[in-house]
Amino acid sequence: MRKIILAVAVITSFTVLSQGIDKVKLDTYFEVLASNNKFMGSVAVSQNGELIYTKSVGFSSVEHGLKANENTKYRIGSISKTFTAVMILKAIEENKLCLNQTIETFFPTIKNAEKITISHLLYHRSGVPEIMDNSWPNWHTQFKTEQEMTDMIASRGSEFEPGTKTSYSNPNYILLSFILQRIYDKPFSDILNEKIIRPLGLANTDFGGKINTENNESNSYQYVGGGWNIMPETDMSILSGTGGVVSTAIDLVLFSDALFSGKLLSENSLAQMKTVKNHFGMGIALMPFQDKVGFGHPGGIDGFRAKFVHFPDSNISVAYTSNGINYNHNAISAALLSAVFNKPFEIPEFTTNE
Repeated sequence: MRKIILAVAVITSFTVLSQGIDKVKLDTYFEVLASNNKFMGSVAVSQNGELIYTKSVGFSSVEHGLKANENTKYRIGSISKTFTAVMILKAIEENKLCLNQTIETFFPTIKNAEKITISHLLYHRSGVPEIMDNSWPNWHTQFKTEQEMTDMIASRGSEFEPGTKTSYSNPNYILLSFILQRIYDKPFSDILNEKIIRPLGLANTDFGGKINTENNESNSYQYVGGGWNIMPETDMSILSGTGGVVSTAIDLVLFSDALFSGKLLSENSLAQMKTVKNHFGMGIALMPFQDKVGFGHPGGIDGFRAKFVHFPDSNISVAYTSNGINYNHNAISAALLSAVFNKPFEIPEFTTNE
């Protein structure tokens, strides 16, 4: 949810999977991380629309000893933005919005609303400042109405003239969520179900609420003082379409495959979504690995971390969802992608003091 750092690894070229994933080694990698309290969560990989690898380790509820499985649901943070962008582009296809439409009729109190377009919000080029800053710990667990969130965003003014810079800011997608609710006259959760979840049959994806571990939903954790400590829950009224979706690694690769194969958007809309400005597309970002171009998005809220990426040339989608990471998450991504593309990776060794 915070500022995104896109790591680009430039090594040697690779080809499409030919020998398959070394599943035994990759299983061992995640089991070693889990047994040393470095990672809890799930991963999934698909190629040509077929699921070819899954793995789940750790607990959905440490305090109750509930082990995670492939259907355990995690908050996916900013990957929610990809879902929101898809719904905005679908609304444009339905002639309910235009990309160059300004937002003053929706949010007259937002500074520069008469200049900020739907496109600016999608690309993080609106100038609307971040609100998840140093004040965040004081209010993130509190319920907020749409008006309260809008007032808070409006009170921050503007960082720059719309369209002149790119600056990742969660309020862009909060405002897009509110626009969706107004043009469809439905809650965000209903639009999400109608436009994406039901058509794709994503059985373990939804807009989040209060976490219920009895419904195979995971708590999130931070490793402190030699143990996993449960994190407070951000209220989902704050997150809306910027970070409020819950899902699984399997559902994320299903969503990724459907999106990039044209099952959700027209060819023109998908091309617009993938058009990049300063590393960002609309609700996605450039996420290369080695010499292949990938599109996807990372996410994080409370102790949850997630990432999905699709490589069009090899038609591969990769995702992980986590409720506890005590290790370099970029190293985890690199190991997973190395295994996917038959590149060497090391299984880490840990001492009892780590």
